[in-house]
Amino acid sequence: MNDVSAGVILIALFLLIALSGFFSGSETALMTLNRYRMRNLAKNGHRGAQKAARLLETPDRLIGLILLGNNFVNILASALATIVAMRVWGDKGVVFVTGILTLVILIFAEVLPKTFATIKSERLAFPAAHIYTPLLRFTWPIVYVINSVVNRMLAAFGVNARESGSRDKLNSQELRTVVDEAGDMIPDRHQKLLLNILDIEKVTVDEIMVPRSEIVGIDLNDPWPEILKNLGNSSHSRLPVYREDIDNVEGFVYLRKMLNFLKGQELTQAYFESNVREAYFIPEGTPVTLQLLNFQKQKKRIGLVVDEYGDIQGLVTIEDILEEIVGEFTSDPAQQEKFRDISALQDGSYSVLGSTTVRALNKELDWNLPTEGPRTVNGLVLEHLQNIPEKGACFIINGRPVEVTHVLGNVVQRVRIDIALPDYQARDDSDVELTETKMRASLQS
Repeated sequence: MNDVSAGVILIALFLLIALSGFFSGSETALMTLNRYRMRNLAKNGHRGAQKAARLLETPDRLIGLILLGNNFVNILASALATIVAMRVWGDKGVVFVTGILTLVILIFAEVLPKTFATIKSERLAFPAAHIYTPLLRFTWPIVYVINSVVNRMLAAFGVNARESGSRDKLNSQELRTVVDEAGDMIPDRHQKLLLNILDIEKVTVDEIMVPRSEIVGIDLNDPWPEILKNLGNSSHSRLPVYREDIDNVEGFVYLRKMLNFLKGQELTQAYFESNVREAYFIPEGTPVTLQLLNFQKQKKRIGLVVDEYGDIQGLVTIEDILEEIVGEFTSDPAQQEKFRDISALQDGSYSVLGSTTVRALNKELDWNLPTEGPRTVNGLVLEHLQNIPEKGACFIINGRPVEVTHVLGNVVQRVRIDIALPDYQARDDSDVELTETKMRASLQS
């Protein structure tokens, strides 16, 4: 090294620091790449993304290669700097150059390239992948030995170095966060659809079905003229057919089969009953996602929900499931009536039908009323009060003042729900009673 000029050594030192910066920056760039964007680019034929994806399939080998190169150039740079220092200042210059070199490497070979790589990861990672792919083949024996030693040491602590790929997998909650934070990259309408699809995984047919008390059907024991009238006035395309009680269901009738009646020809009861299709039953508690697949597999569009005793609890159609994803899209007058279940009042409170599901109320108004237990507002009120309330009864659920406005028999038909109390911090029954007293006086005023 005595024959080599100081200028050549300084140029070599500069190149080594640049290489060190490349290794440090490319490591950060490859490890901070958006894996999903990288895979999408790779599928579309991006060569750099394809090579980066293959390298990241075995991150232990990639890290071993990068650290091997980075440590080699740093040690070599330190050796060259020592030679220059001893030539210029002698033994005393070693300490001085060591401090200067440490600062230079820290700034230009660590902080600067890693910061750039974090901000512009693709600009550095994809070109680096073209370099590392052949370099890994060339240095494979050394990298293999290093990784073997490291992996055995990790195994002693119960760590498998090849399990790192599982960290890229997202559960439904993590995926929901990704969609929420997509911002302008996904239109609001599409974002809402994606979130509805994620939410529907937790929904069962019980939560979206038409309750038994609201099922509209045809009773075959009715006089034929009345059956004809009900068919003509029906706003539904499919109706359940039963005798006396919905539990004695015969099946379903599709009104499009009654086209002869719509064309003005005489519709006979025999023709009507001959077109009643077999009823399709759905077990209570069936997840909506599963039921959608069952509808598709069975070529059905409507079914009756039954409990463990075989009693009919409600009715579900494929449209009900689709509306959970895309929202209300029908022009059916009977369906449009649903929008009146929740009515905004001038004072900022809401008038809510007792048959409205708690889930629909939470979804419509972005509330957080309890959904574990009763499915409807009526059931929620009865569970809270533990008796049949009278008109004017006031209480609080999750900090929201509630007033019963209409009661018929043993059913709460409509309630008024006010906005949440800002200072509601009830801690025991006495606090609740005091708050409800204040709330009752406010509502009655």
